[in-house]
Amino acid sequence: MSDAEKKARLAEALRANLRRRKAQAREQAESPAPREEPSRD
Repeated sequence: MSDAEKKARLAEALRANLRRRKAQAREQAESPAPREEPSRD
């Protein structure tokens, strides 16, 4: 795998991760669930 391919895959994974985290944050904001520790952003 070339360096460019690796970077492209990493960028896509990071974007997917960010979308997932944003979706989770929206769900938490709509229905706050008890957490063990405060979330830091």
